[in-house]
Amino acid sequence: MKTNRIQTAVWAVLAVVLAGCAKDEVAPVAAPEVSVVSLSAATVQRDDELPGRVAAVRTAQIRAQVGGIVQRRLFAQGAEVQAGTPLFQIDPAAFRAEVDSARALLQRSEAAVARTRVQSERLGSLAAAQAVSQQARDDAHAEHQQAVADVAQARATLARRQLDLRYATVESPIAGRIDQALVTEGALVTASDATPMAVVQQLDQVYVDVRQPASMLEGIQRAVVAGQLDAAKGLPVTLLGTGGTPYAEQGRMLFSGINVDAETGDIVLRIVVDNPARRLLPGMFVRARVPRGVQVGALLVPQQSVLRSTGGQSYAWVVGKEGKAVIRTIEVDGLVDRQYVVSHGLQAGERVVVEGQERLQEGMAVTARLWQPAAVATATATAAKAVGSR
Repeated sequence: MKTNRIQTAVWAVLAVVLAGCAKDEVAPVAAPEVSVVSLSAATVQRDDELPGRVAAVRTAQIRAQVGGIVQRRLFAQGAEVQAGTPLFQIDPAAFRAEVDSARALLQRSEAAVARTRVQSERLGSLAAAQAVSQQARDDAHAEHQQAVADVAQARATLARRQLDLRYATVESPIAGRIDQALVTEGALVTASDATPMAVVQQLDQVYVDVRQPASMLEGIQRAVVAGQLDAAKGLPVTLLGTGGTPYAEQGRMLFSGINVDAETGDIVLRIVVDNPARRLLPGMFVRARVPRGVQVGALLVPQQSVLRSTGGQSYAWVVGKEGKAVIRTIEVDGLVDRQYVVSHGLQAGERVVVEGQERLQEGMAVTARLWQPAAVATATATAAKAVGSR
């Protein structure tokens, strides 16, 4: 009887285990849920984001044209100045003395002209009456001509000395913003100094110089020939600051400003930007969104749908017609509005997985739902919550 009880207990345990296994085999495995987007061909404006540096349209180095001691600085550092604004005053005492000396020399020369003219006229009359020799008359006439020449020389010397006196007041040759003074009161300056006294930069307009490969320029030129871009008006360019925030100032690309860097072989594009608020300063680094042209039939996928293998190859998951996940190797060609442009590997009408790729395996059945961008999803949830609260 004891043996029968043991056999009965063993069979009972086996029955329970077999029942559990049968239950596990019967329970279906739920298909993972993924968010997908259906691809459709679109016509998009292609842009390239290129790094660039801001440069002033005009830069003037303020230098002394005469030597002397700086008496005063006549401007506020960092201020806007106009063309002709006095900036520095060099001690003018020596230049005033030279002007007075040149003026006195001119008066002396003019007096000599008056004296020699009278003498020449008197000897001319006497020579006509044969009272003096022709030699005496010719000498008097030559002396008068020399006196006239001395007047011209004295007048030129006076003009030069007056110009030196005017140069003692150093003025700005252009309108713009002046940086800090590089010399102080009491400093001795000369016309041959290597360091300028200050620098004035015109900032109401600035240049942005960007570099790009020559192949990109060929694409722009083809777009111009095809009529997609109007080079006559200057191609519109958007400038981006820190964090990708666009500046309010719009730029125009100048085809006349294109040149090739001899060291790198890159094309250097020059962009002119109106800068009334003076937000763009020389030396700043910005990014320029340069138009490349219009692409017809482009396939766009969200950035998060594109994955990369350890070797750097781009790939994406696609939900096939039978509802199964399929992996595709793709090639991308830049970004448009935070979406990748797929050049190879996908076709219009296919459903690409945007969210949930980490749970997928090749050939796995999935449950697909339409993907919504974060902004749309937030707006939908807010609207649903508002309806529910009513």
